[in-house]
Amino acid sequence: MKYQGSCHCGRVAFEVEGTIDSGLSCNCSMCSRKGSLLWFVPRDQMRLTTPEDAASTYLFNRHVIRHRFCPECGIHAYGEANDAKGNPTAAINLRCLEGIDLAAIPVHEYDGKSR
Repeated sequence: MKYQGSCHCGRVAFEVEGTIDSGLSCNCSMCSRKGSLLWFVPRDQMRLTTPEDAASTYLFNRHVIRHRFCPECGIHAYGEANDAKGNPTAAINLRCLEGIDLAAIPVHEYDGKSR
């Protein structure tokens, strides 16, 4: 299924295709503060519908995840990194997708604080 997503003001927008089978809630210092609920997909299943430079990037800790957010409204819409096998991956903030029922999506807790 194809989903539309964006930040609050729409400056950062994207489409993503796939099946949402679960979300991930991480307790690391970054994720716990921004309150995102993540869905991981191969990066080629996500297509920006706004210019790449519309989003700003924040790096912290080991600098392996590019946390992408809107510099206008501040919403963290997605992240980008490589998975353990080196494949480009997108971490979609499910809270930024239109028309989904978050209550129907199983959530897995991830202990990022201990990593």
